[in-house]
Amino acid sequence: MIEITIDTSRLEATLDRLVAAVADASPVMREISDIMWDAVEENFAQQGRPRWLGLKPSTLQQRVGGQLGKGRGVLKSGAWSLQIGQRVARSLKILQASGRLASSITPAYDATSARVGTNVVYAAIHQFGGQTRAHVIRPKNAKALHFGGIFAKQVNHPGSKIPARPFLAITPSDGVAIEEAMANYLRNVVG
Repeated sequence: MIEITIDTSRLEATLDRLVAAVADASPVMREISDIMWDAVEENFAQQGRPRWLGLKPSTLQQRVGGQLGKGRGVLKSGAWSLQIGQRVARSLKILQASGRLASSITPAYDATSARVGTNVVYAAIHQFGGQTRAHVIRPKNAKALHFGGIFAKQVNHPGSKIPARPFLAITPSDGVAIEEAMANYLRNVVG
């Protein structure tokens, strides 16, 4: 009788390393959270991937007016120069009036997951879109509001419709980078 003995100790050792690496995958989860963070940063830099819906003309006018007031031009009798306004508008970044939202993005990971997120209250409405609730606008540092030659102690704002501009998103190429990171991690574990 012929007897064949197969030594599976190397295979068992490799499988043990693989089980341990999957149970605590924090090294690759850290790398994946960094890839996701880079993807979100790129979303802000490119103003969406795919490109976000542009700003409403009234928002552009408001933001351009603020920029023009900083030495970039002169407002004449409440109107803004279309030529100057368009030039300044091209330099404005969507979802980055103050930079607070973009700078609040943080990566996080643990043994079994990777994620990016923000704790900014208004992030969700920009990510998913929606309607803000009606509210009253009152002056902060004056006795009255002034706009368009009209003075008012308060204004009843009906709310605003905010389009979705998903900034917490990854593209197919980001997904490939994540898959490659995981494959490299597992390849190194197996040896």
